Amino acid sequence: MKKWLVIGVLVALLLGLAGYVAAGPYLAIHGIRTALAEQDTGKLQKHVDFASLRVNLRAQVEDSLARRAGPELSGNLFGAAALSIANSVLGRGVDTMVTPMGIAAILEGRATWKRAVGDTVGGDTYAPPTPADPLRQASHRYASLSRFTATVHDDDGDPVVFVFTRQGLRWRLTDIRLPL
Repeated sequence: MKKWLVIGVLVALLLGLAGYVAAGPYLAIHGIRTALAEQDTGKLQKHVDFASLRVNLRAQVEDSLARRAGPELSGNLFGAAALSIANSVLGRGVDTMVTPMGIAAILEGRATWKRAVGDTVGGDTYAPPTPADPLRQASHRYASLSRFTATVHDDDGDPVVFVFTRQGLRWRLTDIRLPL
């Protein structure tokens, strides 16, 4: 009898742990929404791996710039130098903005702008601005046991893919795939 009780408790614990891990991406999305609504970068850091996000976004920006420049410009000595300078400037911009302080500055500017144009919760200038919700109406899917994507579409209808990666038992945003 005691043996079955122990087995039942272990099975219940394993099922609970599996359920927690499976719900992890949704908990991370909810955490990001809450952090953005409260403009709390400390909470945001729990759900966003800023180091990985910076590396991934910087690579996308550099790749996009190289594609737009084309082989003629990158093959030219002066073009290659200009491309290198542009990569450096854009990379530093990404490195500056994709930090908790950079996100806080963006959110503060957004809040000020929304108050100025009257886009607030109650329509009152002194009311809090309507919270940012970049993952609103996202389609979700597991890419693997440790990778989850939430896809939204920008104003032009192009997909923006938010990639969450499992790190131990936690899920964190590690990449945002921007449309080309």
